[in-house]
Amino acid sequence: MVNAFEIQGGKPLRGEITPQGAKNEALQILSAVLLTEEKITISNIPDIKDVNKLIELLGDMGVIVNRLNEDTYTFEAKDIDQDFFLSEAFKSKGGGLRGSIMIVGPLLARFGKASIPKPGGDKIGRRRLDTHFLGFEKLGAQFNYNQADGFYNVDASDLKGTYILLDEASVTGTANIVMAAVLAKGITTIYNAACEPYLQQLCKMLNRMGAKISGIGSNLLTIEGVARLGGTEHRMLPDMIEIGSFIGLAAMTGSEITIKNVQYKELGMIPDVFRRLGIKLELRGDDIYIPAQEHYEIETFIDGSIMTIADAPWPGFTPDLLSIVLVVAIQAKGSVLIHQKMFESRLFFVDKLLDMGAQIILCDPHRATVIGLDKQVQLRGISMTSPDIRAGVSLLIAALSAQGKSTIYNIEQIERGYQHIDKRLQALGADIKRI
Repeated sequence: MVNAFEIQGGKPLRGEITPQGAKNEALQILSAVLLTEEKITISNIPDIKDVNKLIELLGDMGVIVNRLNEDTYTFEAKDIDQDFFLSEAFKSKGGGLRGSIMIVGPLLARFGKASIPKPGGDKIGRRRLDTHFLGFEKLGAQFNYNQADGFYNVDASDLKGTYILLDEASVTGTANIVMAAVLAKGITTIYNAACEPYLQQLCKMLNRMGAKISGIGSNLLTIEGVARLGGTEHRMLPDMIEIGSFIGLAAMTGSEITIKNVQYKELGMIPDVFRRLGIKLELRGDDIYIPAQEHYEIETFIDGSIMTIADAPWPGFTPDLLSIVLVVAIQAKGSVLIHQKMFESRLFFVDKLLDMGAQIILCDPHRATVIGLDKQVQLRGISMTSPDIRAGVSLLIAALSAQGKSTIYNIEQIERGYQHIDKRLQALGADIKRI
């Protein structure tokens, strides 16, 4: 069966939309339940494929999982089935989920060993896992990769704190090493650590469980190992990528939208980058209100040169929103250079936008120049396929702003990251249906 969205574009939307819990936080927080046998309650969990697969995987390992309501679960990792990690079931489930790498740190810390199949995931260029493994090795873990069965086997019976300088400020890498280090003997220092709000959330949660982590929010974390961790309650942040996507959607479709409960202080420079594209937005309480705008004009730099928007590790601009910024720039007045530094081939979806009538020059795998149409010309609806989560939503935004009918195939990619997106957009007045 082929799943696709059929969209009749060109209609302004209006109303309120609430962002889901943060996908990238969920994968770390859920893995952390393995660090204790006590009960952990987590709320604001997004109902999306990648997260549901990880919850299912935890259940298969022997974690007692109870769903209290739509977005709240309790987890008790009392009895973990160590043999499960060598099973075919684990290989097929773990291998199909990038987030499965996140269980390694907690398993090493608590049980002194772990096996992990080679992970899968997005097609956005090479994503190395070396950072995770180098960090575990520095803490004293020993690894061997078994070519025959495609598993990494790790022995970590004697983890000791140490100084670690990360080769890149990887969010998942930092999180995984932090989870391994909280139960290691002695003091671990992680320099060039990721500083993302999601990682801060994880560290705060671990501290509530009894860990001793200092330097949270900076790129230098100090972790004093403890003997055991206890239970806690945790509420996840709203997904900043969804919030950015909805700001872009409002601008592209000339819609009046209020995004509810955004935890504004955790959004970093995201609102400012959209303001640079000329999008008006105002903070009302903890909601972002975006008025309907006929036009928005891209700022230039002070010397008059063309605006460049590039991604960088936090507190820089998140790479996950560059695809959205690129699409939103299509209908702006002015030009902008989009520079995707952190992942190659994430810009390769622009061919579909060109077919819709956008003016974009793809300079190389990392850079694209967008020449804004200033809403003088409407994009036209086409049939297209979504290559990855963020490009999928970018194409969805383009389709909602376009004239006529668009069909987007491979929407499983979109649904890995955005919960019930069709129903939530319908509530704003979008003409979108699943076929």
